[in-house]
Amino acid sequence: MEPYLYFLLSSAFLILSFPVADKSWLPCSELATVAIFFTVSSYLSLRPAAQQLARLALLAQFASALCFFIKDLLGGWLGQLVGGPWFSMPICDWLVLHVGVPCILYLYLLYLCVRMGTARGCQGSYSMLLPYLLCFTWCELSVTLLHASTALGLMRTAVGYLLFFFALPVLSLALAAALLVQLVQWFLALELAKMAVTVCVCVVPVLLRWWTRFSVSPLAVIRSLRRSSMVKLILVWISALLLFSWFYVYRSEGMKVYNSTLTWQQYSEMCGPRAWKERNMAHTQILCSHLEGHRVTWEGRFKYVRVTDIENGAQSVVNLLPGIIADWVRCLYGEEYPACDDNQPGPVLCQLKEFANHKCHVKRFDRYKFEVTMGMPLQDKKGKWTQESDDATKDIVLRASNEFRSVLLALSAGSVVEFSTVLEGRLGSKWPVFELKALHCRTCTSPLVPTRRQVKIEQDWRGNARNAFAFAFNFLFHPLITVQVDDAVPTEAAV
Repeated sequence: MEPYLYFLLSSAFLILSFPVADKSWLPCSELATVAIFFTVSSYLSLRPAAQQLARLALLAQFASALCFFIKDLLGGWLGQLVGGPWFSMPICDWLVLHVGVPCILYLYLLYLCVRMGTARGCQGSYSMLLPYLLCFTWCELSVTLLHASTALGLMRTAVGYLLFFFALPVLSLALAAALLVQLVQWFLALELAKMAVTVCVCVVPVLLRWWTRFSVSPLAVIRSLRRSSMVKLILVWISALLLFSWFYVYRSEGMKVYNSTLTWQQYSEMCGPRAWKERNMAHTQILCSHLEGHRVTWEGRFKYVRVTDIENGAQSVVNLLPGIIADWVRCLYGEEYPACDDNQPGPVLCQLKEFANHKCHVKRFDRYKFEVTMGMPLQDKKGKWTQESDDATKDIVLRASNEFRSVLLALSAGSVVEFSTVLEGRLGSKWPVFELKALHCRTCTSPLVPTRRQVKIEQDWRGNARNAFAFAFNFLFHPLITVQVDDAVPTEAAV
């Protein structure tokens, strides 16, 4: 019974992670074929007494999924009649009850599950129903993956698996022959003493295996206990990680941020140099901490930007490789230093070629972190002078991620930009540092500067979690009952 529970628990993690994953990186067609294979194999592994009800349940499940495929294929009123709901009735704010042909088939499936669970008293729940849930899960996975597959992907999968099964024996024989030839050449090239040492080293694991097999030792007892509880230990760690992750999600999402009408001039008067003169800076910081969490959109003068950190995961991996392989990988995935042209003014990349350690580089995988210094505008939107001269003590520093790279590199000193940020951290101190959320240049005329508002890409962890649980609910109860949330995944993807 424990293997079934382990499988169902791991399937729950798989179902919750599927809507979060990027489908363009998943081989959905190949995985759908594998899911179909395991659906058939799990059905054949059922007991003969359970196969009759399981066969009817799988047929009802397959017919319900087929109705949705017909709906997508035909469309119109005929497709809606066969595969769509005839009418829907909201149960609550996010639950909807549907009535249609697939819903009737799903009700019949639930009836068969109740019969399997009540067969032979309570024994049917673990002798018939629990093994059938494996078939149900694999079948639902295959239908979900087929919805995310393409015709070209399915053709590629069919050809690939045929070549795999027919070419695998020939490939195995060729690899075995090549390995045998290499071993013979290796032994012929070695001396007799080296051969004897190699044989002894290979025999030691075999002797240890025989000794631990025919003798009862404390080491064997400890190993058996560890092996039996390894799965439970892994599940405990996974549960702990999920728990801490949920704490992080609710902590980060619980910091409510709202749009504020606070202007930069008002902030400077309450938390700037004037407030420091009237009170000391520590007192000002305590008072300004009440502004924590305000999302503001201000206009300022761009002064300068500097790079604070460079991350390059590809460079870190390439540096671990041997020299010859690293140079080949660097040129394969990177770019070669260009040749210099006399018509190119100023310092260019080609001038670094003679000083570089390698022929190629992988700098295109760099991800930068910036710090942008913004000064208060000398005039407001109506043209009224807000300050007579540039006061550096009123400047603020914005931390910018790699999304703003193109616009920041194209800005020039003195450009008027509109930026959005969240007031947090050292409020009321000199040169506070905030995180840049959005940026738009007002006075830039260069074609290198994007005309649209540049926005920081942020993960909506609560929305992703809500969509994951909505997908899991639809995976189990669609098409009878579905969850409808604002950003939920489509219910057709969880047939």
